[in-house]
Amino acid sequence: MSFYDQLKFDANGLIPAIIQEYKTKRVVMFAWMNRASLEKTVATGRTHFWSRSRQKFWMKGEESGHTQTVKDIAFDCDGDVLLIQVEQAGAACHEGYQSCFFRSVENGGFKITEPQLQTPEEIYKKKK
Repeated sequence: MSFYDQLKFDANGLIPAIIQEYKTKRVVMFAWMNRASLEKTVATGRTHFWSRSRQKFWMKGEESGHTQTVKDIAFDCDGDVLLIQVEQAGAACHEGYQSCFFRSVENGGFKITEPQLQTPEEIYKKKK
């Protein structure tokens, strides 16, 4: 039996994926995967996702160069969430932070909890 048979994709064919830096165990991002993006991730060892907003398949780092090399793929006891441990090259966040979770709630507002590694303009230079 394939591990895919143990997974529960939602009505849209998607499953949530928590992405964790394998050395530090820090959660660096969350994204959605469909079966095709998960199969591509398994086959290539690089993370691939499904963008609900853009309705397209994408590889992490395809524009920024900030790729994720897969170290482990696990799924929870219900088979409805993936936990993917990666080696993160560069910032995981499109805003230039190591983690997409760089803001913490504080006194009804929020605070930035880590330094910005690069600005979005530095990451996504216009291609000529």
